[in-house]
Amino acid sequence: MPYRKTPFLIILSAPSGGGKSTILNEILNDNNQIEYSVSYTTRPPRGYEQNGIHYNFVSREAFEQMIKAGDFLEHAQFAGHYYGTSISYIQSRLAQGKHVIMDIDVQGAAQISSKDIPYVKIFLMPPSLKILKERLINRKTDSSEEIEKRLQIARTEIQSIPLYDYLVINDRLDIAVDDVRAIIRAEENRVDRYSLPETEFLKEQ
Repeated sequence: MPYRKTPFLIILSAPSGGGKSTILNEILNDNNQIEYSVSYTTRPPRGYEQNGIHYNFVSREAFEQMIKAGDFLEHAQFAGHYYGTSISYIQSRLAQGKHVIMDIDVQGAAQISSKDIPYVKIFLMPPSLKILKERLINRKTDSSEEIEKRLQIARTEIQSIPLYDYLVINDRLDIAVDDVRAIIRAEENRVDRYSLPETEFLKEQ
């Protein structure tokens, strides 16, 4: 078939506790044409996290060497730790016809805007800061001081919503997941995602 769709990068951003990891996992579970980009970070792993699966955990020195070598599509600091995405991994997966999905903060997403890689940006937003605070408390991974720090960062991140292509309000998880799926399907069918040589098309008539 002459129709060829260009794979793209799916960027999910949300305040900490906004549900992006849960939504990302739901998307990955039912679409084998999408792969997850495992980010690098200098923060220590949480109890359940495994190296190479949730993140690639590296030292600050190693991360800074990768910055100097130009190994990152994007990198940023958040809450005192580095986070970054391997440019070679993204390029290799897109070259094989796979979409790549990633969850990054607004600093990292802003850097990707200037790169020559097709992408769509989706911002996931809780219904209110009050509900966000409740979610942060309920997950029981942060101190009260850390929660307040994350809420302050969230207030800043929300100001970047106009820089995104889509906004999804994560009030009900099932609806939010369906919204993200619908966005991906719509983006796959954009005219500029297709390659359709006219001569091949006419041969089918």
